[in-house]
Parts: sequence; structure tokens; C-alpha cells
Amino acid sequence: FHNTRRPQFKDRRLREAVGLAFDFEWANKNLMYDAYRRTVSYFENSTLKASGPPSSEELKLLEPFRGKVPEEVFGEPYVPPVSDGSGQDRALLRKAQQLLTEAGCKRDPKGILLLPGGQPFTIEFMEDEPSLNRHLQGFVKNLKLLGIEATIRVVDATQFQRRVEDFDFDLISRRFSMSETPGESLKSFFHSEHANTRASRNMAGIADPVVDALVQSAIDAKSRVDLTHAVRALDRVLRAGRYWVSAWYSGKHRVAYWDVFDRPKIDTRYGYNPVGLWWFNAEKAKKIGL
Repeated sequence: FHNTRRPQFKDRRLREAVGLAFDFEWANKNLMYDAYRRTVSYFENSTLKASGPPSSEELKLLEPFRGKVPEEVFGEPYVPPVSDGSGQDRALLRKAQQLLTEAGCKRDPKGILLLPGGQPFTIEFMEDEPSLNRHLQGFVKNLKLLGIEATIRVVDATQFQRRVEDFDFDLISRRFSMSETPGESLKSFFHSEHANTRASRNMAGIADPVVDALVQSAIDAKSRVDLTHAVRALDRVLRAGRYWVSAWYSGKHRVAYWDVFDRPKIDTRYGYNPVGLWWFNAEKAKKIGL
């Protein structure tokens, strides 16, 4: 998540430019055996994910805010562009440079990128353990090509927790998982009343009246259908805000198992319980000599 409380992440264009420097396709192929998919939605891999143009029901919720949100909200929802997988996609870096320039950033004689206010554009990736360092190294390299001074800092768990609770970070990695039936919990993640509440889950510091209104629409929904439309509309606005550099998800459970068991032919959509869903099959056992 970008910490929008910091000056380098106030502008949506700056947040998008930073995101363009992350080459997911390279990381997935070279570090993760092509085992993952890019996360694009705050409600990824669920029925609440926005896709395609808004439905008429979504438009009813979004139209009152036309002019207050990016126009893309009324079309296809934002999806991060696919890179060429080289680890240094020049087309995406050129687009990032264009966004930085449009936002008022300039390079000094030494090639350091300066924010519109004149201070250097710096980013510290804060982690509490080093397992993601190799994923971040290519990201850091591309940011430096843009003139951004990016660093990785691994701190102990206690310091990490305190700094997260105090919102004392530039950019952190967080596993993000939403309920299939969200309600009041949406406020803690996205509502402005939690943007500056210490230790809240609103990591990005989102404080947008439009987001607040759509969160309330979801909470007030009287049916599953109404909830789905409200959350999809919310998803569109959040994705247009570029509040995160989306990472990856699997959508699958990976297991190694012995072929003496049976299981249901139809998988459950969520959750995984081997004890409750698998049973011993004597016929299969006989075939392998047991």
C-alpha cells in the first residue's frame, strides 16, 4: 500500500507511476515458477470483483459522483498493464516518466527526481523479514531509473508493528483478504473516519467522500444483489485511486496426497478442510497393494 499521508503519494499520478515500475510478469516467471496471477481487484477471485463496463445498477450509484472521480470509473475498471517480462519494460517506464512529469516532478542536475515541492522523491520499502527482498530488488532498480531513491529496510517485528500502527512508513506489503459478504468491516479498511485512527486497517490513508458514500451504500444494502452492485461500484473507485501496487494471488490450494483417498467431485468455493472433505477408499488402496 502507498501511504497517501506522505507527500510522494498524495497525487494519484505519482502512485500510478510507482506501480508501473513493478514488473509482475518478470517476478512471476523468474521467482515464482509462473504459479501466480496478478491481483487487480480489492475483491479478487470473488463475485464482488468489478469487471467490464458498469451495470445499470452500478451506474445509479456512480452517476451522482461524475466529475468527482476519474472518468475511467464509468468504463472498464483499471487493470495494471502487462509488461514484456524483461524486468525493465521501457514502454511502461516511459509512461511512468510521463506521469511523473505531468504531476510536476523534475530531475535535478544529478538525475535525482524532485517532487513538485522541491524535495527528493524517496521511497522506503519496510518489511519485517527478508523473504520479499528479491521481489523488491527489481522494483527498486526500475524506480531508480526514474530518478526515485528507493531502498529496502528490514526491521524487527516489534518496530515494524509499531511503525505500521503509527502509519510511519512509505510503502509496505500486506496480505489483503476481504469477506464474501462485507459490511461494517469496509469502514475500517476504506472509510475516511479511520484514515488517521492509530492502528486502523486503512493502511493507505484513503479519505475520499465518494468512497465513504459507497461504503455506506454497501452497509445499507437490503439484499445480496444490492450488496454486490454497491461493492463492485466501490471496487471501481478504489482501483481508479491507485492506492496500491497490486501483487499476486493463487486462487488454488496446493497439496501433496496419497492415492488412497476420495473426495467430493465439486470443490467448495472457499476454505479447505482435508479432514472433513476426504475419506479413505479401500478400492484405491487395493490397487496400490495396501
